[in-house]
Amino acid sequence: MSTTITSGQPIPSLLTVIITTSPTPSAPSTELVSAILSSFRNHCAKLLLCRVVVVFDTYDRIASHARLKKGQVTTEGAKTFDLYKKNVTELILREFAHHDNDRILSYDQGEAEFGYSAVESNFVPFTISRTADRQITFVTPSKRLGFGLAVRSALRLTETPFVWVQQHDWPLVSDIPLESLLNVMQTIEDDERPPVEYICLPSVRLLSYAESAHVVRFPELKGLTSYLKREFITESGESVPLTPMFFWHDKPHLASTQHYLSRIFPSRLSMPRGAFIEDTVGQRARNQMKRGDWLKWATWLYYPENGRRLCLRHLQGRTWEGSEKESEKKAIWRVQSAKREYESS
Repeated sequence: MSTTITSGQPIPSLLTVIITTSPTPSAPSTELVSAILSSFRNHCAKLLLCRVVVVFDTYDRIASHARLKKGQVTTEGAKTFDLYKKNVTELILREFAHHDNDRILSYDQGEAEFGYSAVESNFVPFTISRTADRQITFVTPSKRLGFGLAVRSALRLTETPFVWVQQHDWPLVSDIPLESLLNVMQTIEDDERPPVEYICLPSVRLLSYAESAHVVRFPELKGLTSYLKREFITESGESVPLTPMFFWHDKPHLASTQHYLSRIFPSRLSMPRGAFIEDTVGQRARNQMKRGDWLKWATWLYYPENGRRLCLRHLQGRTWEGSEKESEKKAIWRVQSAKREYESS
């Protein structure tokens, strides 16, 4: 089945890039974010022309051992995170500012509310710093938001109809037809064309998704895949393969800004502080989709080469310590391995 789509506006007027970052063992190095930007340059350069919102999510407490998913860092991790924010800010300004004069920031304040409004402490203040042309925006919360509230805070500052949501440790490894994907999302659905509100990019675990146990074990999902999976054809003749996705993943994705806000964040009760979207709303969405209620979510997976082409690589930001430290660890491991081999001979 194929669907013809029409061309739209220039990409920078349609799309904002949202980058979320947080304490990482590789700080204060910017290698993680640099890898993301390098992958944009190599595989989807038009992303670097778009507006960008960077959220510097922070930690909850300092402890003797880091548990980053729980918002726990060491004393050293807290110190390096401050320098990391400064380094990433400079990097983003270099990459996204059109002129040197566009790097001057103005400051404002915002709040991320959550939970019951009757609890006065259920909000997190944050600082907004942005360039005069609104090309670049930084969000710096006073307390940990978690991925979900970090994305919502960025969405509320977004002025474009679509967003590219990018975690700091998922670089691209394959070319992405951004214009064609946006054209698919712009086209209004009809009786022959289902809605496209969210497009996830394939990681290793999502290869051959349409034939995976995530789909075929459930008759409703298998039937929806058979009916919905298709090639969207652009005016230029480019084919854009998509298969329905029965989940809302946090890994890099394109989405409608309005759909995101209304479907994932309909109220302050929808997302606890510190939570991930895929662990909360994503699970509820999948349970609904198993019963056949996919249409209101309209989630898809980009499916090049019938699901065999990888588009993302995970750099394991919670454990990766940067190329220099990783090289040192490998050198130590080789020495220890050689020593054990010598002692056993």
